[in-house]
Amino acid sequence: MKVKKIPMRTCVVSNERCPKNELLRIVRTPEGEIKIDETGKLNGHGAYIKKDLDVLDKARKTKALARHLECEITDDFYEEVKKVINN
Repeated sequence: MKVKKIPMRTCVVSNERCPKNELLRIVRTPEGEIKIDETGKLNGHGAYIKKDLDVLDKARKTKALARHLECEITDDFYEEVKKVINN
């Protein structure tokens, strides 16, 4: 029987390789909007972060997510991501 391949992605904050389902994808759409991509299929430039509040706080302090997406990220958006991680 064939073993199913698990897609691995790298967290932009911790540089840790994790299975795709343990990460959250943040996308900068072609229109310049920042969105949380729960389906993993939104069109645009994406960055993965680990579903961990400590990693989210580190992303906010170091602005790693803003650097990877090449745009400014508001505190309101970080609060939205925090709600998604807590669910």
